[in-house]
Amino acid sequence: MDDETTLSGVGARLRELRRARDITLTDLAEQTGISVSTLSRLESGSRRPTLELLLPLARAYGVTLDELVDAPATGDPRVHLKPLQANGMTMLPLTRRAGGIQAYKIVIPAGDGRRHPDLKIHEGYEWIYVLNGRLRVVLGEHDIVLTPGEAAEFDTRTPHWFGGADGEPAEFLSLFGTQGERAHLRAAPSSRR
Repeated sequence: MDDETTLSGVGARLRELRRARDITLTDLAEQTGISVSTLSRLESGSRRPTLELLLPLARAYGVTLDELVDAPATGDPRVHLKPLQANGMTMLPLTRRAGGIQAYKIVIPAGDGRRHPDLKIHEGYEWIYVLNGRLRVVLGEHDIVLTPGEAAEFDTRTPHWFGGADGEPAEFLSLFGTQGERAHLRAAPSSRR
């Protein structure tokens, strides 16, 4: 693989990392000292990434330079996508699509006993499905606990937060799309008697 091919995928990886961590370009600019316009051009691929730009970004995201520069682009998410850490959770990307619905498996570790949720809002729509454990979900004024097999969907402009409900680990799937996109489930018709 030549240098140009290697560097051509950096922008998409930077955008994916920023979105997965729910960080704005302005927040990232404050953390790294890189201007918003430079960050935007890096993500779009119109600015060539340099070591001076990639080092503070790798630090801000908690990844190695290799992870920013040399991630294989085979399109097979089962093998090549690496877990991300955000807000005390491990997020395993299950898709690698720019735009469209993004899928993640999210693991909240045992002992996640944050009593005062830090609610976030952002553009988009999210669907979650609990795999294991008990997941505490705060959506606006609602504070609910979901158990394995239960799901929720919501507009992410509603203040929201996820955490363990009982100090035990919790695992869930998350489908996230841009505003207006929704995951639609279809139930099989009930059998007639």
